[in-house]
Order: sequence, then C-alpha cells, then structure tokens
Amino acid sequence: MSRRPDKKGQGKRANVVGHRLLRMREQGTRPHLEQDSERPHPNAVIDCGWGRILFTQTFETSEAMIDKLGAEGPDRRDIAFYVRDPHVVLAAAPNELFLDPSHTYRLDLTTYRAKWRKLPGFFVRRLTSLADAETVNRIYASRNMVQVNPEFFWSNRDSRALTYFVAEDEATGEVIATVTGVDHQRAFNDPERGSSLWCLAVDPQAPYPGIGEAMVRRLAEHYQARGAAFMDLSVLHDNDKAINLYDKLGFRRIPIFAVKRKNPINEKLFSGPDPAENLNPYARIIVDEARRRGIDVEVIDDQAGFFRLSSGGRSVRCRESLSELTSAVSMSLCDDKSATRRIVEKAGVKVPAQMEAGEEKELEAFLAEHKSVVVKPARGEQGRGVAVDLDTLDDVKAAIEEAKKSADRVVLESYFSGTDLRLIVINFRLVAAAIRVPAQVVGDGKSSVRDLIVKQSRRREAATGGESKIPLDGETERCIARNGFSLDSVLPEGETLQVRKSANLHTGGTIHDVTAAVHPTLVEAAISAARAIDIPVVGIDLMVTAPHLPEYVFIEANERPGLANHEPQPTAQRFVDLLFPLSMPASVRMAQERKG
Repeated sequence: MSRRPDKKGQGKRANVVGHRLLRMREQGTRPHLEQDSERPHPNAVIDCGWGRILFTQTFETSEAMIDKLGAEGPDRRDIAFYVRDPHVVLAAAPNELFLDPSHTYRLDLTTYRAKWRKLPGFFVRRLTSLADAETVNRIYASRNMVQVNPEFFWSNRDSRALTYFVAEDEATGEVIATVTGVDHQRAFNDPERGSSLWCLAVDPQAPYPGIGEAMVRRLAEHYQARGAAFMDLSVLHDNDKAINLYDKLGFRRIPIFAVKRKNPINEKLFSGPDPAENLNPYARIIVDEARRRGIDVEVIDDQAGFFRLSSGGRSVRCRESLSELTSAVSMSLCDDKSATRRIVEKAGVKVPAQMEAGEEKELEAFLAEHKSVVVKPARGEQGRGVAVDLDTLDDVKAAIEEAKKSADRVVLESYFSGTDLRLIVINFRLVAAAIRVPAQVVGDGKSSVRDLIVKQSRRREAATGGESKIPLDGETERCIARNGFSLDSVLPEGETLQVRKSANLHTGGTIHDVTAAVHPTLVEAAISAARAIDIPVVGIDLMVTAPHLPEYVFIEANERPGLANHEPQPTAQRFVDLLFPLSMPASVRMAQERKG
C-alpha cells in the first residue's frame, strides 16, 4: 500500500534547511545545495600537531565545543574556528576562553586565477622527509610558533585531509618556508567544499622575495584543482604585512570568529598590554623566559633594552644579555679590541697579526706582508666602521678614515679567508654556535642592485624587529665593485651577489646554526677566551676554515651577544639559569652537574 508524503513534515524540514542556509549566508559562507544531503561529521576536530582545529559549525551546542576545548593537551594551542555566537560561548566560560584577536580572510577559488611565474632561487614542493619536518620545526621556533613532533608530520605525509608544502632553496637544498592546508571535505565531509590555510612561515634568514606569496598561491591552486570552493585563513589583526599580502591576492575579510583557551602559549593574546612589548628581540627573548618561570620583570628603559629581573630576594639589572654579573673590567676588555687580542693570545688562543693604523709606510709594509687586511675601529660594536679583505693601499686609507668616525684609534689585522663563526659561551659552557653569512642579494633580471638591496634590507628589518639592515655606504659600494657590478647594474636572474664582506647581523648578515657540528678545538678556543676575559656571558667570534674543522683565528669578543639570533638553541634559558640557578629545571641542573 502506498503512502502519501507528509507535507507538513516536509515543510518543517524545508524551514530548518532554509534557516540554516540563511545563517550560513549571514556568516559569509557559500553553501552548496547539491551536497546538503551529505551531512558533515558531528563535533569535527582535526589534529594538526601543534593543536587541534575544532570546526564549530559541526557542533550542536556550545557546551560540547567548550568541553572539547577543555581537553586541550599540554603545550598545545587548540582553535575553535567558525564560531557562530562568540558572545554566548565566552559568557559560558569567561575564565577559560577568550576571543582570538584575529581576522578571518577568504579566497574564492571559483573565481581565483593562477598567476604562475618561476621565482629565482627556490621552488615549492611537498614535504617528503623527516629532515624536512625537522627543518619546519626550526622555522616554527624562529617565528615563536608552537613546534610539532617531526614524527607527526611524517606520519601524516600521505594524509588526505592535511597537506604540507615547503619551499626549498635551489642553491643549498635547505627548506626555507612552510605552509599547512586542511581540506574540509576530506576532514569532516564539509557540504560547503571549503579548505583553509594554516602555519604559513618563512625562514627569517631567507634571501629571496615572494616566498610567502608563492606558498599561498601553491596551496590555493592545490585546493582549486581538488574542487574546493574557497580557502580561509586566520591572521592576527595587527599583522599588517600578511594582511597586505592577502589583500593583494584577492582574499576578502569575512565575519567569522575563533575562540581559544587561556593558556601560557596564548597569554599575550588575552592578557592586555604587555609592559615589555616595546623591548627589542634581544631583550624580549630573556624577559619572556623569565616570565615563564615566574620571575618578576621590571622594564627600566625599553628603548635601550634595560630591565630588572627579581626572584626570591635576588635582583639583577640587565641590558639585553649584559648583566650585573659581567664586571666593568671584563666589559672594558671586550670594548678594546687590541687589549682583548693580547689577553686571549696569552691564554693560547690563535690571533691574527695586528697593528695600529699609523704612518703610510707602515700601512704599506703590513699590506705587502699579509696581502689582504681588515680595518676596524679599536673600540665599537655591531660592525660599524669595519672593512674586510682590503688589498690596495687606497682602499686601506679610505677604510681608516671611515673607521675613525667610530673611534679615535683604528687597527689593521691580517685577513683570514674563511667563514665567520659566532660561539655563545654562558657560564663557560658552549650554548650555541652559528656561521654568519654576509649580506647578499639574488637577481631577478629586472631590478638594479640598489633596488635589490633596499628590498632585501626591508625583509631583514621585518625579520629582526628592525635590528638588521644593509647600509648603502662606501663599504657596500666597494664590495659590489669588486664583484664587477655597480649599484645601478641589473643583476642577472638567479645570480647571487655578496654586497658586504663583514657578516655582522646589524649590517644585513644572516646566521645559520651549526652547534651540533662545531669542532671541539673551536669550542675549546671559545671557552679559553671567555675564561681569559673572565666574562660569564660572551659571544666569541672566530674566522674558521669550516665549522667542523680545527683551523681558526680569534677575531673579537662581544660582551652583549644577541641571544635571539640563535633559536632554537636554549640561549635565553641558560642565561636565566646563570642569573637564577634555583629556577633552573632539575633535569638541566643534573645534566650540568654530570658534565662538571
């Protein structure tokens, strides 16, 4: 016997669907009616390694979503995304949750048009190895992002829901950028056929333009080919650089919100203005570590990087990594490069030949003996007034005049051809070692060397909080001319040009960790130099044949090394250990006791 359809029931269902579609439109989403019969998985969550994404449009109640957020793992950052009524959710758990101060942007993949062009210096590919995963973590650390167990990346390399792309440097083979994508249809049977972008990160040392744009476009084209209707992303409201990129690519802002838990990782997002927010990166990394341990922080002068740390009746003033534990005598020794050289030489550390700039005949004889020299102020820091690899008397005399702008006394040293190595020694133990690479630019076949320098300098400033930039001065022009170019030359596409000889970070250099590979002889030299100066925290600069070989000469000691340049090595942790030994984790204390 046939039955007639229940028109009343059909009407109710039609009203429910109609209201749901209206609500979706109001939220800026684009429903696809042909898939309405395929319901999304309820209470959908996807683990991304750094935390979970909760697709809250699949949760029936706010209570269910709040309970799921409450199960957040330690050292993780869960995100409840697509929250319909954030005011209702927050009212239900005001002490546990907060509204993420981020905007949501959407790229309509049905109208997006690919703009493919090969950018010089790198290419984008899938994550293919455990080594890739480990390098992605290093980039995350450099950007203060939550790290992921490399095994998680590796176990999900063939995931249908998660997609990992990386950018590889064609010259070095190193991974220099990463992005993660989530396919919503494969993750939770999304009827809207959506996708989303997460964890876009570019290595701050990367020398090439357009990396971020290339990563976003590659992911967008990947999901467009899969038939996705849109790609969403969440970006902090004050990240102007990223927002400008998304605007350029055709993203539009939509009224979608995210909610997160109040945990230590998210603290700066919900705790209001930070009294230390204006400190430079070299002071900030120490202050952040101190606050994590419950050590009180008082900012004395944020512009100069002065602060006071206090705990358990002990109080120590610091200027970045320079603290009251460094004596005035040790600081004076580091400031006087000639005195430093004599002191460390007596301790058995190899040093270059040196003379103080004087009569022209003496300069000529020194240059004739050593073929190439370094000119630098006898006092100073941050690479000011330093000229490297000079082999003509005219260049030497010009460099001396430039160096005199930084100090009354100027010294010449024999030039050691090799690699610039910075070793961080804290409490007479090696904590980090890194090679420093002089500033360089990569040609695009269209831009002048001057324009390439300006763009690269802008990227270095952005990556270092304004601490690193390439000066357009006589030393830069000399270095460029020595390579057969001028500031107005157009550098051929893909060609790399070194524009400074000195590798100092403040003049645009980049730094690359080699802690695991540094030769024991170089470690011994650095520690011997630190003991000779009797300084508890110091950056020892050596010129070396290679980090894994024993040949070296001592260059100088820096009493205020930039600890932020050596992440993910635990430089700030060991600095705070030195100042407040009782705050040191027990595992670290026992490991140090075993090493003696």
